[in-house]
Order: sequence, then C-alpha cells, then structure tokens
Amino acid sequence: MRGDTHSSSTSRGAYDSSWDASVSDRMPEEANEAYSQLLSSELFGSDYLGAFSPTSHGIYASMSPSRGNAYISQTSSPSRHRTLRTDSLGPVSPKKNLLNFRSPKSGASTPHRLRDYRLSASPLTSGRLHEATAWDGDQSPYGPLASSQLDSPALSPSSSTSGLFSPREQVDSPVHTAFSTSPVKPESQHLLLGARKSTRTISKVPYKVLDAPELADDFYLNLVDWSVQDMLSVGLGKCVYLWSAKSASVTKLCDLQGIQDSITGLSWSNHGQFLAVGSQSGLVQIWDVETQKLLRTMMGHSARVGALAWNNYILTTGSRDRTIYHRDARVPEHHIKTLLSHRQEVCGLRWNPAQNQLASGGNDNKLLVWDRLDETPLHKFTEHTAAVKAIAWSPHQQGLLASGGGTADMKIRFWNTQTGSPLSVIDTGSQVCNLAWNKMCNEIVSTHGYSSGQIHNQIQVWRYPSLSQVATLTGHTMRVLYLAMSPSGKSIVTGAGDETLRFWDLNTPTRDTLDRVDDHGLQASFTKLR
Repeated sequence: MRGDTHSSSTSRGAYDSSWDASVSDRMPEEANEAYSQLLSSELFGSDYLGAFSPTSHGIYASMSPSRGNAYISQTSSPSRHRTLRTDSLGPVSPKKNLLNFRSPKSGASTPHRLRDYRLSASPLTSGRLHEATAWDGDQSPYGPLASSQLDSPALSPSSSTSGLFSPREQVDSPVHTAFSTSPVKPESQHLLLGARKSTRTISKVPYKVLDAPELADDFYLNLVDWSVQDMLSVGLGKCVYLWSAKSASVTKLCDLQGIQDSITGLSWSNHGQFLAVGSQSGLVQIWDVETQKLLRTMMGHSARVGALAWNNYILTTGSRDRTIYHRDARVPEHHIKTLLSHRQEVCGLRWNPAQNQLASGGNDNKLLVWDRLDETPLHKFTEHTAAVKAIAWSPHQQGLLASGGGTADMKIRFWNTQTGSPLSVIDTGSQVCNLAWNKMCNEIVSTHGYSSGQIHNQIQVWRYPSLSQVATLTGHTMRVLYLAMSPSGKSIVTGAGDETLRFWDLNTPTRDTLDRVDDHGLQASFTKLR
C-alpha cells in the first residue's frame, strides 16, 4: 500500500510537473493572443471581442470578474484544461463589420461565417475562399453555422456589399478601409469620388461673322444693341441697319444722307418696339421699328449724343456737352430733368429698372449713381483713373454694379450701390471697352482694346464672385468697342474697328454649332450687313 501510495504520489508529482511546464509554455502564447484581441477591441469596438466567450478559457477566464485574479488554479481538474482548443486561439486578421452583415434588401443584420483572407498575389476566387476558411462547422469559436450561409448569395465572395469592406479585399493590407481614419463613410465616398459634371467650355471660334463697313473706331460711341425681340441694331456711318436673328434678314431703318450728321448712339426700348438714335449734331430720334417710321426728333444737346438708356417710357441721354437729359417720350414737352455732375463727356449710361437707379460714366473718370430722377447723385465713385464707358448692372444680385476703366486704368470694379461701398476689383491689364452680365449664370463678359500684355483686342469671361477667368476669346484685329447680349443670354455679339461683327456662343458648343464652322475655324464666307 505504501509503495502504491508512493508510486501514486510520484506519478501525480510528475503529472503536475508536466502540467506546469505545459502551462508555462502556453502563457506566452495566450498573452500574445490576449494582446491581439485587446488591440482588435480597441480598433473595432467591443462587439468584435464579444465574439470570444470571456469565460471560456485561458487569459479571458482570468479577466472575468467571477473568477478572481488567479490565472489557472492548481486544484482545478486537469480534464478541464484539456478541453482547451489551441486552434481557437490562433491570430485572426481583424475586419470591420466582421460579425454582422447587413442585408441590402431587408436591412437586418445577419451573422455570417468568419473567413480567413490570407495575403495573395491574385484575387481570391470562390474555390480558394473555401480552401482558406479558418474554421468549419462547430469548430468555429463563433458557434456552428449552417452550410447554406456560406453558399448564400449575400455572403458569396463574388457578391458586392455596401459595408466597409468587400470580401475580395485583403484586410492584412495597411491601406485597407478597416484602418481608415477618414470621417467619410465608405458607402458615401462614391458620391465624392464619382464622376463629376464636366467643366463648361466656351467655343473660342465665332459661329457667325457679319461684315460691317464704316463701323466707327471711337471709344466713346455705342453703336450696337440687341433687343428683347431678337433684333440687332447697328449704326454704320449715317445709316442704321437692323439684322433679324430669327430670319437673318437685313433692313435699313434710317439714313442721314441729306444732312451733315452721323450715328453716334443706339438704344432699344424695354419692350423692343422703339429704337432711340443719337447723332453727331446732338439730335435724338425715336423710331417705330415695326412700321419703320420716325415718331419724333428731340433736341436739347449741343454736342454728339453717344450714350442712351431706357427705363420704361423715360429716355435718358448723355452727351459730349457733359449733360444728362431725362425725357418723357409720351408727352410733347419731353424734357424733364437735366443732370450736371459730370465735368467731361458722358459716355456710359445704364438703368437698373428693378431699383430705378441710373449709373452714369464719363471721361472725367467718375462713376455716378442716381436714384430715380433726382438731380443730385446718390453715390460718387472716383477710384477709376480713366474714362468710364463700360457699365453693367447684375441681374443676379440687387445693387451690384460693375464698371470698367479705359487705357490708363484697365480695371473692372464692383460696387454695392445699396451701401455705396466698393466690393472687389480685377486688373485686366488692358483697356476695358464694354461690360455685360451673363443672364444664364453669374458671369460677366468684358471686351478690351489697348493692352500692356501680349494679348490685345480680346473678349474675356469672368466668374463672379470668385473673379476667376473662364475664357478668353480672340479674333478681332482692332479694339473691341461694342458688345451686346442676346435676349436668351446664350450668345453675345462684339464689334470692332476692323468692321466686323462676331457672334459667340457662351454655352458648351454643340454639334450644330461646330458644324457651322469650317476646318479653318471661320465660316467659309462672311455675311455682309449691307
């Protein structure tokens, strides 16, 4: 009996020694596994760590509050420790959304089988995926799963998911989305990284060119205007011609051959029924375009009338005699007010019908803003250092006024007429001859003459309020003094001392537009205006 007892004690001691050695060998392995699991928990939340039972075995048993601080009890049954499975403690590459799959149809979370995606030089195929599966059936530490879940379309490696990673992606890669710190969700990134609307391009070739002989090369005149009825008026020498944009027909409206005079200014009424004509002698005529009859001739100015502007039935005229007249076209005694604030020729006039404000520019480098028919200007802007002919009111923002200076200035300035304060400025590097706001978008078109740079006689399109340059159009061989916009806002016409009128498309060129242009970039033949 004693021998048996001694043999039993010896056997138990040997067993305990071998068990201690086994535990000592396992401790580093379980410590490494614990660190891996804790790191995964920190990266991907507690749900990932919760997949492992915290009271099942090993280091997690020691971390459980119900088991105290003992790592492994020496009095515990050896059979308990023999139930530990080392395969369940192998390192696993962490993945986001590892334990939950959100069905794209129902939106419900569905558990799916854990797969071990190993690094590979080529994408995993469906067959290789089954070969790389880490656990199968009830051997998985996540519990038994039906084989139908593995073969379901939602969990198939070839199917695409809307989660944070694709099953084909390799989560061992350091650039995997599982390790991304971007605040933008991956399912939203396709909105940011997807195809964007292409940048609008403007054709740099005119789609039509009209021959305009005797178109004066005079900075202070305004000889081109486009009506709301799509009729273009042009002053050539002693005559006024009308060109219909609908039928392309040309009509001579008036002729001053009998007197020593010439056309110096044109302006369409708001509804496009009447055309006001200013002359070198200081006379102002009003013509009915439909009947082609002269309605009346108004006197008053002692020098040429180069600037005219309508505000309903009020016609405002500016002259070289430095005066501005307000005229009521409905009554015989047409003269209403005389404005005397300019010290040199008045070369620019623009009404803002929405606010009943008038902007006037002169050769005295002044830009004045008038409220209704007041005889005292509301605002005086004197920042320009050259003649102010180019004036344009924004159709997109109330009280926004743009003005351009001549050769000694070369700047486009923007003003807030509601507060009387300057807003911003563009140094164009060339003489600003005319301005027009784009009716379709918040852009402004400027035409230019003398330049300090290499580009001369250009047309430029600017985006507001960024003041970035959208396009530069060239083709005129002399300074571009005249500018008018079509009633639709899709096209502009420019005129220059080179005796041509050029039509430009402000939209992205279509096939129809490109077909109008020959291989050399211009029409095969010019259309003569007269």
